[in-house]
Amino acid sequence: MKVLDSAKILEMIDGGYRYLKANKAMVDSLNVFPVPDGDTGTNMSLTMASAVKEVKAVGTDDIREILTAYSRGALKGARGNSGVILSQIIKGLAVVLADEKSITTKSFANALRYSREVAYNAVTKPKEGTVLTVIRYMAENAPSIANKNASFINFFDQLIKKGEEILQKTPDMLPVLKQAGVVDAGGRGLLCVFQGFYNALAGVEIPEVVEDSENTVVPTPILDAFGSDEHDLDNIKYAYCTEYFVINLKKHVTEEDVEKLRDKLMAIGDCVIVIGDVNLIKVHVHTNQPNRALYNALQLGELDKVKIENMLEQHRALVAEREKTKKAIGVISICAGEGIANIFKELTIDEVIEGGQTMNPSVEDILTAVEKVNSDNVIILPNNKNIIMAAEKVKELTQKCVEVIPTTEVAQGIRAAFAFDVNQSVEANVSEMTSAFEDLKCGEVTNAVRNTNLDGFDISEGDIIGLDGKTIIADSKSVEDTTLAVIDKLVDEWSEVITLYYGEGVSKEDAEKLVAKLKEKYEDFDIVSYFGGQPHYYYLISIE
Repeated sequence: MKVLDSAKILEMIDGGYRYLKANKAMVDSLNVFPVPDGDTGTNMSLTMASAVKEVKAVGTDDIREILTAYSRGALKGARGNSGVILSQIIKGLAVVLADEKSITTKSFANALRYSREVAYNAVTKPKEGTVLTVIRYMAENAPSIANKNASFINFFDQLIKKGEEILQKTPDMLPVLKQAGVVDAGGRGLLCVFQGFYNALAGVEIPEVVEDSENTVVPTPILDAFGSDEHDLDNIKYAYCTEYFVINLKKHVTEEDVEKLRDKLMAIGDCVIVIGDVNLIKVHVHTNQPNRALYNALQLGELDKVKIENMLEQHRALVAEREKTKKAIGVISICAGEGIANIFKELTIDEVIEGGQTMNPSVEDILTAVEKVNSDNVIILPNNKNIIMAAEKVKELTQKCVEVIPTTEVAQGIRAAFAFDVNQSVEANVSEMTSAFEDLKCGEVTNAVRNTNLDGFDISEGDIIGLDGKTIIADSKSVEDTTLAVIDKLVDEWSEVITLYYGEGVSKEDAEKLVAKLKEKYEDFDIVSYFGGQPHYYYLISIE
């Protein structure tokens, strides 16, 4: 097989997703910290699920449309850092291959080189020993492999071997991987995708995997082809949403004629969608000249199911009502736990998105919340290092002004929310909210999910471990003992306030007993506890 047609591309897309999904648990197990972490197989699988869903919704065999949908779906469904990077790799492939008249191994190799560039550009400070290293090495070797292998089956076989070769070296690049005795999880996930590509072309059967609740993709809001909300008419340029089918196409019509129709529509409007083939075409366009949009299509065939809507008239009342209640600045927070969500709501946060360490919200989840907030300016509090990149990607998909405060802990987010002042400008709020948590010390208490030796601790599965956000600083068999040890290591001569947020695995009584012990030890401190209800973490701790 020396050339990829649309059918093979669809098989590859499905195969890449299915193989990754089948190996999701294995990829998840490669997390470098012995805590529940979603930045691996789960996130990458959910990202791919969104991409596949978007491809299936396109309903065409046009390679450009398929690849565009593949890229768009991956970006909209991207979860966590690994998911965002995977979406960028897919974007690079789609951009290059969509312009290829004949997709060969050489053109695929060129696409991989562009994927590497796009992926690296998506990360502010690229770190070697990660999925970026794997895609870079594969891209560097792809041209020479393609020169020797015109067959895609052989090409992918050799490409995967190169990926595996560099993946096994990732522990030498990142000491934390070597300490934990694992390779990079994101890199493994990427190779699963490519193994799925290979399996699809080689006819290797991939076992069916039962879907679980994690793989449920959030329904897409009403979005046009460019990701903008049709209900947002603040800057509308074209008033008429025009849709129709072209049926019974004339015998002389070719695929080139369909492309010319797309070009003509783009000249008179935007949000253009032209999908189909010489048998049936579906058209969507926003224009001020619906008559020309219909006339151009009539040159190809008959029109059916024509719909023309005046969006300005249709939504004028809605826009007027929204304007009455529009806020100068809206704030979104991401967190897990009923109690923590309620705390943010009491701080007048506009939207609270459920998510955290084990379930990172997708780019689309965050985008939906941003569009829901009735403000042109939105500040996002990710409250987890694994969500920051996805939040940043929302800026590319909305017309609103979005600022991301780089909170990596829930306590930082709460402290930032306290500093928010609706009467100040966006710039002033970003500055004040960021500086509000700079001196905040944060800790976490959870249980180890596997045996490991890390940060100088010999940890057994089930141990209660304490972290300072980056490293393990305490380990015992007791939740209380570990929590006290974490606080003892975080407190310094400048500390005055200790705040505890107890999770779903801690009773109110146990939290009160712990507070009582802390008050005995730290007599001059203000010590308070709140029900957080967060999963997996017994306590979230802040000291200031």
